[in-house]
Amino acid sequence: MLSAYLTLITILSCLALIAHRKHQVSHKEVVSKGVADTLPLLFRIPAAILAGSFLAELIPKAYVVALLGDSSGLQGILLASILGGFLPGGPMIAFPLLLALFKAGMGIPQMIALLTAWLLLAFHRIIAFELPMLGSRFVRRRLLACLPLPLLAGIAALAADNLF
Repeated sequence: MLSAYLTLITILSCLALIAHRKHQVSHKEVVSKGVADTLPLLFRIPAAILAGSFLAELIPKAYVVALLGDSSGLQGILLASILGGFLPGGPMIAFPLLLALFKAGMGIPQMIALLTAWLLLAFHRIIAFELPMLGSRFVRRRLLACLPLPLLAGIAALAADNLF
């Protein structure tokens, strides 16, 4: 976690130095805009993490371990891929739920499959945005291209787990 934070600080510092050389960039305006974009997240993130922690305590661990644990293997990866496609909402909803499932005993390959399916398939986004805006032809092609990817990601993680 510290390395990610240090990487972001390094990138921020480099960008600030580059922006400092340009006369049309106002640091005060950039900081003001950044603070305005960050303020809503300051309230959402702690609430989402707290909700995920409560949810982790409410989820029956035995069911998660049996259905999505490390020992569930390929069946768990397939189930996680299906669940991930139907997982609603954005990151403020999905990640606390993923954290709760992980704390309840979900295996890493299954988690990778679920997260990949949530990112690529998201059937609620298809119905709400892609079909009305991009049409069924596009959605069909995209789904055909993306449908096997969560399963393949989970299998690759399972294979990597067995190698290391």
